[in-house]
Amino acid sequence: MAFKIYTRTGDKGNTALIGGTKVPKSHIRIESYGTVDELNSCIGLLGDHLTAASETISHPVFPLSGSISALREIQDRLFTIGASLACDPDKESKMKIPDLKEEDIEALEKDIDRMNEILPEMRSFILPGGHVAVSTAHIARCVCRRAERICVQMQEEQLFIEPVVLKYLNRLSDYLFVLARWIGHVLNAPEIPWKPRISSGS
Repeated sequence: MAFKIYTRTGDKGNTALIGGTKVPKSHIRIESYGTVDELNSCIGLLGDHLTAASETISHPVFPLSGSISALREIQDRLFTIGASLACDPDKESKMKIPDLKEEDIEALEKDIDRMNEILPEMRSFILPGGHVAVSTAHIARCVCRRAERICVQMQEEQLFIEPVVLKYLNRLSDYLFVLARWIGHVLNAPEIPWKPRISSGS
């Protein structure tokens, strides 16, 4: 029997967390994992752009294929985060929810360091753009920051959230910024420096 997509159970604006607890769809916990889902989709799009780009150019030291594989791993970790956020914390101990680990954060840091060893020094703020993959990486970074802000708000409202989730999202946004620069470097897309307009006065 095919999996049924619509159930009509959410037609009145409520949904259920993992564990069965009913909450309104406007609940911040729903907003948190919905934003992580949005981030996952952005990263999937970024991976597709890199796959297309890798057919024409790559880097001998740190090829795009490595970044594509890393993004697939990140998507897996984001599903783990989504499951954690979607779970009723009072019932989580009774369920087998996948764990996010410190090693996942360390993997991001290693990739950041590896890319930074090759990237030229930043001498100004840069504008998103130069290549569709670069822009997509920046969009993913912005969504990641939003997901992090929502999770911080949850914490401030005394709603349980695993500390490692906040750390991962924080580091992932750094990773996506460096990756955006790295993609531009590999694809020979020039960085666009921000040149602030300074008024000369009247």
